[in-house]
Amino acid sequence: MPGLKRHQRETVTFLTTTDKSSNKPSDKPAGEYKAPESIEDVQMLLRDQVYISDRSLAVPIFLALKLQRPLFLEGEAGVGKTEIARALAAGLNTKLIRLQCYEGLDINQSVYEWNHARQILEVRLMEASGDVDRDSANADLYSERFLIKRPLLQAIDEAEERPPVLLIDELDRSDEEFEGFLLELLADYQITIPELGTFKAAHPPIVIITSNRTREIHDALKRRCLYAWVDYPDYQKELQIISARLPDAPKRLAEQVTAFIQEMRETELFKIPGITETLDWLSALLALNQTELDPAVIDDTLGMMLKYQDDIESVKGEPVRAMLERSKNRGPRRGGRGRG
Repeated sequence: MPGLKRHQRETVTFLTTTDKSSNKPSDKPAGEYKAPESIEDVQMLLRDQVYISDRSLAVPIFLALKLQRPLFLEGEAGVGKTEIARALAAGLNTKLIRLQCYEGLDINQSVYEWNHARQILEVRLMEASGDVDRDSANADLYSERFLIKRPLLQAIDEAEERPPVLLIDELDRSDEEFEGFLLELLADYQITIPELGTFKAAHPPIVIITSNRTREIHDALKRRCLYAWVDYPDYQKELQIISARLPDAPKRLAEQVTAFIQEMRETELFKIPGITETLDWLSALLALNQTELDPAVIDDTLGMMLKYQDDIESVKGEPVRAMLERSKNRGPRRGGRGRG
């Protein structure tokens, strides 16, 4: 069978990818593929992709690459978990396959399904020919040419010459039953299709799984992965991030925004802002030609940071003024509330 090989029992590996914005295979990446040889190399690779990483995150990333183990990243929404996979794919000059999880996700959307329309057309053509052998027709209808490969199956395609980054994003949004589909893949890097057999590939993929912890992930899946918690950045790290991502922002405004966001994370909110919201807010302030913060513009732009009306109402007005005043004396302190 072209593109994929069937094996009975061997060690597994993966390869293939898709464009970030779709699940269609993208063109081969340009440049040489070279895995990082040290923790410092990982930090440099991420930094080259404008992702600021401290050693506590670089260590599990390096070990996941070195040991060819999936990496399970957990943390609040907006702290940069998904961006790690994108930065790795770009920094390693390899492709990114992204499986976005959601409630009701099943094997048909994540692994494979049969192209029933083409199969029906093929049956009609066989019938029209008048010479149909049932056994050979069945074998032909359930061959690879009628197989639609979804992201997880694409990730074990042999056709590529380098391992892709496989991002299984927001796993906690899927149903618990879906985790069972992943166990064979994560344990042995293989997928079994009843009609075709077990598929393995030539190179292990770099598997990144993210969760916003809206529900607990089963221990059986976690045991197959290395684990890292991605926390809110502290003042210095967040300032580094926004200075790298928005280099044209005035230094004073960047410092004020960072300090205010840090102060807001100490407030009791339903959903406290992540680094994504910090960048969105600073971009909005730049679009408004702001050079420094004041209570009026903060009130006007609270929707860039907070996504729930109750949160906006709870801080608007006097609380904003108080936070702004406190933030003026804020320096490199902790990054926000703990995990709880």
